[in-house]
Amino acid sequence: MVIADTSVWVDFLRGAQAPYCDRMALLLDDQTIALCDRVLQEVLQGVRNDREFRTLSTRLLALPCFNLGGHTLALAAAQNYRRMRRLGVTPRSATDVLIATFCIEEGHELLHNDRDFDFMAAHLGLKVAA
Repeated sequence: MVIADTSVWVDFLRGAQAPYCDRMALLLDDQTIALCDRVLQEVLQGVRNDREFRTLSTRLLALPCFNLGGHTLALAAAQNYRRMRRLGVTPRSATDVLIATFCIEEGHELLHNDRDFDFMAAHLGLKVAA
């Protein structure tokens, strides 16, 4: 399963022309894409009106949606954050570290357009969807 990050969802929903948006369309057609609760929140909090919110939330909730949470994942994400800091990089988003850690722990690939994830792929073993 491939988890799509907010960075991809936003561009995809805006109709951006980018390779990762093309990949997103293919994954949606193949029904091999999912999201997580934090991404669901980030995408929907940017919606401008109630009608669009209802429509988009219905579409997104039709996809598999993983819950990020619990102390085990929180501890692993904190360790990954600290590891990145020791390597000289401070992640811009604790949520991104949590999403990456979930993908690492569960064996999912991540489709993204965020440079922080590239560093996590190189140093933490995050699998990135090409």
